[in-house]
Amino acid sequence: MAFTSRRPAPAAKEMKLTPVITLEGHKNDYVRSISYFSGGKQIISASYDDEAVRQWDLHAGKEIEKARKVCKYGANAVAVSGDSRWVVTAGGEYYDIPGELKAWEVDTGIVKAFHGDSEHITCMDISADSMLLASGSNSEDQIDHPRIWSLDTGKLVAGPFNIAKSAGTVRFSPDSKKLAVISFGRRYLDVWDIQTQKLDRRMKGSEKLAPATYAPVFWTNKGTRILAVFNFSDDPSSNTFYEFDASTLETVGAPFEGHTDTINGLAPSSDGTLIASASHDGIKLWAFESRQLLASFHDINANIVVFSPDMQQLAYTSYSSDHNNIYICDTPPNILASIGLAIKGHPKKTGATLEDLLDRNAAAGASKQQDDDLVPDEYFDDDPPSQNPNSRQSTAAAPTNAGDHGSGRFCFCF
Repeated sequence: MAFTSRRPAPAAKEMKLTPVITLEGHKNDYVRSISYFSGGKQIISASYDDEAVRQWDLHAGKEIEKARKVCKYGANAVAVSGDSRWVVTAGGEYYDIPGELKAWEVDTGIVKAFHGDSEHITCMDISADSMLLASGSNSEDQIDHPRIWSLDTGKLVAGPFNIAKSAGTVRFSPDSKKLAVISFGRRYLDVWDIQTQKLDRRMKGSEKLAPATYAPVFWTNKGTRILAVFNFSDDPSSNTFYEFDASTLETVGAPFEGHTDTINGLAPSSDGTLIASASHDGIKLWAFESRQLLASFHDINANIVVFSPDMQQLAYTSYSSDHNNIYICDTPPNILASIGLAIKGHPKKTGATLEDLLDRNAAAGASKQQDDDLVPDEYFDDDPPSQNPNSRQSTAAAPTNAGDHGSGRFCFCF
């Protein structure tokens, strides 16, 4: 079959996600965080009131009970390191009791605790090389500002960073030299230099506090851009996400517009071609390069959404009456066909990181693909929409000297 063009699928259609696996076991609270192991055969999940982190075998469709981890003061976030060596959990009470931040070595069961003064740790990230751990809290106390730890030694190596408001989400740059921090209400976006512990750039959005959201932030284009939900307007719903130039914090390309309610979850596919977003108004799938909305699933009050490593499935959680469950669904075949995967049956195997793969498809500078990555013309009925060349100017302040906060050199949120 000849491949003659690489174009996104036709305009978004209303579709239905039907779970092929339902994971049941969490109790008393909605599932706040989920993370795949690198092989895609297992996932791990966290629930606050449940006080447990549970590991699931996707082939068997049930919990691996012997791998369950108890978090005395609740679990807000969980992440698996890129080398699958560590499972990191974050939690803690809102008042008085120090937050819990622990790393569990998968093969040995050894537990490493990170001791600080923060209470109620709400977000974290593991560096791409699996060496560093960043943590943050939605408390506005200075002692609860983001910190960076060594996963190997458990010691604090940088921070706390003097952010403007409480941390909603944190993310290492691909080279682990920068830390992106978005405030709890999506009013501030910071970029910090980890080695100097000084602020590179800060952008201020709307003065109005947006509803709580811990939608993650991602670096793209070799660490020169940032993908994030942000609140620019007086509408406090945080229903749009953008790509930013990391050096200026000006937006790049068109925004991702379409949600009518707060975006709770955000997830790029492993090859960077697709983005999934989760909101009270449903789940949406987007073509990353063109910003085109490919599909909407409005029958889901969604909290978190995550692609499997091979992109063939989506895992999501909800705020509905069945909020204790995790749902695994097949990615719609027509969406995979739009990026060439359904034709071949599986994605190409590469050694690239997520950030590397996102780099290839950055909105303003994607490289041309070889013919065997292209989608045949007969899969499409219409031409893709033209891309908006305009870019919103940020209200970024000049780089600010945030002072020294420690002697170090140098997230995944619910």
